[in-house]
Amino acid sequence: MIEVKNIRKSFGNLEVLKSVNLKVEKGEVVSIVGASGAGKTSLLQIIGTLDSASSGSLYISGSNISDLSRKALASFRNQHIGFVFQFHRLLPEFSAIENVMMPAWIAGTSDSEAKTRATELLNDLGLSDRSGHLPAELSGGEQQRVAVARALMNSPEILLADEPSGNLDSENATKLHDLFFDLRDKLGLTIIIVTHNEVLAARADRTLRMSDGVFL
Repeated sequence: MIEVKNIRKSFGNLEVLKSVNLKVEKGEVVSIVGASGAGKTSLLQIIGTLDSASSGSLYISGSNISDLSRKALASFRNQHIGFVFQFHRLLPEFSAIENVMMPAWIAGTSDSEAKTRATELLNDLGLSDRSGHLPAELSGGEQQRVAVARALMNSPEILLADEPSGNLDSENATKLHDLFFDLRDKLGLTIIIVTHNEVLAARADRTLRMSDGVFL
C-alpha cells in the first residue's frame, strides 16, 4: 500500500531523514515513536505529500507519487489521504459541519452531496447535535472528532495522524484511540500514527522507533 524507498530529507546542512525505508500494508496500523527531532513528523509529511523528500521515492498503491506534479499531488492528497493533527486545525469561523465539508468543496463536490456525507460522518462520530457549533463552542475531544470526520470526508484509503491525542485528557485520548481502530476495522483504512503515547503505540500492529533520522 505504502512504500518509502531510500528517503532523505535535509534542511540546509541538517539531514533529518537518512535513507529511510518503510513498507505499510493495506489495512495495517503502524505507530512511529521517538524523541522530538527524530524525524517522525518529517517522514509523515513526506508520506502525506505535504512535503517533498530531498531524494528517494514514495510509492502508494504501486504508483510512484514522487513523479507527480504539484497540482496532481494536491488532487491525489485530497482524494486518497486524510490527516489528523495534534491541534485540530479547524477553521474558527466555520461550523463543525462546514469544516467537515471543506475537503469535498475543494474536490468540487456539490453542496448537497457534501452536506449529506458530512452529516452522516458527524452522526457516526456522535456529533449530530454539534454540527452547527463553531470550534470554540466544542470541547477538545469534540474538536478532534470533527477533525477525524473531516479527514474521512472524501473516503480516503490512508489516514495519517501526528500526535492526535497529544492535546487531550486521558479519557478523550482513549476514546480517540478506540476510534482509530474502529475505523480500520470498519473501513479497512491504512493508518500511520506518530505519537509519544506509548499506550497508543502499543495497540498498533507494528511499532517503529526512530532516532536521528533512521529507524532503529
